[in-house]
Amino acid sequence: MKHNIKKILKSVRQFKLDAFLAPLFVALEVVFECFLPLVMAKLIDEMYVVQTSGFRNLIIYGVVMITMALASFACGTLSGIYAARGSAGFAKNLREDIFNKVQMFSFANIDKFSTSSLVTRLTTDITNIQMAYMMIIRNAVRAPFMLIFSMIMVFSINWKIGLVLLVIVPLLGAFLIGGVLYVFPIFDRVFKKYDALNESVQENVKGMRVVKSYVREDYEKKKFAKASNDVRWDFVKAEKIIALSMPAMQFAVFSAMTIITILGSVIIVKTLNVPGSVFENGVYTFAWGELSTGQLSSLFQYTMQMLMNMMMLAMIMVMITMSSACIKRCAEVLDEESTLKNPENPIMDVKDGSIEFKNVSFKYSEKAEKNALTNINLSIKSGETIGIIGGTGSAKSSLVNLISRLYDVTEGEVIVGGENVKKYDMEVLRNQVSVVLQKNILFSGTIKSNLLWGNKDATDEEIQKAAKLAQADSFIETYPDKYDHVVEQGGANFSGGQKQRLCIARALLKKPKILILDDSTSAVDTKTDALIRKALKEEIPDTTKIIIAQRIASIQDADKIVVMNNGEIADCGTHEELIKRNEIYQDVYYSQNKITKGGNSND
Repeated sequence: MKHNIKKILKSVRQFKLDAFLAPLFVALEVVFECFLPLVMAKLIDEMYVVQTSGFRNLIIYGVVMITMALASFACGTLSGIYAARGSAGFAKNLREDIFNKVQMFSFANIDKFSTSSLVTRLTTDITNIQMAYMMIIRNAVRAPFMLIFSMIMVFSINWKIGLVLLVIVPLLGAFLIGGVLYVFPIFDRVFKKYDALNESVQENVKGMRVVKSYVREDYEKKKFAKASNDVRWDFVKAEKIIALSMPAMQFAVFSAMTIITILGSVIIVKTLNVPGSVFENGVYTFAWGELSTGQLSSLFQYTMQMLMNMMMLAMIMVMITMSSACIKRCAEVLDEESTLKNPENPIMDVKDGSIEFKNVSFKYSEKAEKNALTNINLSIKSGETIGIIGGTGSAKSSLVNLISRLYDVTEGEVIVGGENVKKYDMEVLRNQVSVVLQKNILFSGTIKSNLLWGNKDATDEEIQKAAKLAQADSFIETYPDKYDHVVEQGGANFSGGQKQRLCIARALLKKPKILILDDSTSAVDTKTDALIRKALKEEIPDTTKIIIAQRIASIQDADKIVVMNNGEIADCGTHEELIKRNEIYQDVYYSQNKITKGGNSND
C-alpha cells in the first residue's frame, strides 16, 4: 500500500504548494476556534461583574471574539480554496498520467486490462481518490488538531471533567475504527463489481442494434439489474455499519453533556459558597473557585468540538478505506510496464518494404497453452502485393500485427527492410507500416481532421489524392461542405463502406513503405473493391501491400497468396497454383463462385 500511495502522489506535481497551504490555514483556523470558547467564557463571567467594571471589558471581549471569528472564517475559506484547487489538480494530473500510460501500452498490456475496468479507474476510482485527498489535506488535519487542542483546553479549565472526556472519546473512537475495519473488505470488493456494471452498459450501448434486432431488451435489462444489484447490496451492507456511527455519536455527545452538566453544576454550586463571595453596595462579587459559569459554557463547546471531530475522523477513515482500493487499482496501471520497448540505439530509418518471417511462433500470453502462430516462414519482396486468406481464427490478423511490432514474437524473428523489427525505433517503424484494421474507427470532427491523422502536415491536394485512391472522393464530393463535412462520434453518420474508404485514405496519407489492409474492403461492393486495388497497384507500385480478405476476388491478382489454417501457413502461391493444388483454397473459391469441383456451375 505504501508503494501505491507513493506512486500516485507523484501526480501532485505543480499542486504541492496548495497541498501545503491547505493544512497550514486549517491549523490556524483550529487555533482561532479553540480560543473562541475561552474568550466567550470570559465574556459570560464578565456579565456578572458588569455593574462594577462597566461595559468596557464586555466591549473588549466582544471585539476580540469578532476578530477571532473573522480570522477563523478567513483561514477556513483559504484552506477550502487551496484544498479544492490542490485536489482537483491532483486528480487532473493522475487522470492524465493514467491515460498517457495506457497510450504507451502494447496490445499485450491492453489485453491485461478490460475496457470497462480502465473506464472505472479513470472515472469513479480517481473521483474517490480526489475526495479522499481533499479530506486528508484539510479535514484530516483539522480533526486531530481540534481533538488535541480541545482536550488540552478542557484539562486546563477542569481536570475532573477532562477525565470524563478522556474515557468517552477513546470508547467512541474504538467503535468507529472497528466499523471502518469491518467495511474495508466490502469496499475493496465493490469496486471490482463496478467493472462488471460498466461492462454491461458498454456492451449494451455498443451492440444496441443487435439487441433490438434479436429483441433481447428484457435479457439485457435483467443482466444490468443483476450487476447493479450486486453493487447495491454491497453498499447497503457497508452503509448499515457506517450508519451506526451517527447514533453512537449522538449517544456519546448526550452522555458527555449530561455528565458535564451534572458534574459542572455541582462544582459551580460549591464554588458559589467559597469565602469571598460577598454582597457589597447592592452588587455581588464572586470569588470563583474551580469552575465558573462561563467556563462550563466553554466546556460544552469543547466537548461538541471533540466529539464532532471524532465523527469527522470516522468519515475520513471511511473515505480513505473506499479510496484505498481505488489507489491500488490506479497504481496497477501506473506500475504496468509496456512489454515493448525501444532498443538502446534504435535504427531510425526503414530501408524498404521487404518482409521476412523466420521460424516465427507466437502466443498472446505466457500462460497460453497453445500458440496462435506456429513455425511461420515467409519472404515478401518490397513492392509485392500479398494476399492472405483463411478461415475465422486462422491467425491472419495475428500474423500482420507482428510486422509493425504491435506484439513481439515468442520464437523466431520478423525482419523488415533487412533488419529485425526489435532494432527499430517503434515510432519510425510504425510510421512506415500503415494498417487499416477490420474495425474502422473514425473520430468526431470533420472528414479532413480524420484524414490528417495519417499526416498532420498533408496539403489539401494530398488529401484529395488519397481520397481518390481510396475511392472516397465519390461520396465526399456530394456533400455541400465536402472535406469539412461533420463526422459524428465513431463515424455514426457514415455507412460501413464509406468508413472503410476513409480509413484507407487516412492510411495512404502516411505514404508508408508497407500497407496492410486487414479485411478493410469487406463492406464495399466488388466494383469499388476492384477500383481500389487497381489504384493501389498503379499509383503506389513501390509500396508493399498485404491484403487480408475473405473474398478471393479481392486477392486473386496478388503476386502471392498465403493460405492460413490453425495458425500455420497451409500453402503459398499464385491464384492459378493454389486453385490446382490446395483444397482449402479450392473450397473457398468454388463456394464463392457457386461452382462444383467438377467445374460445373450450381446454377
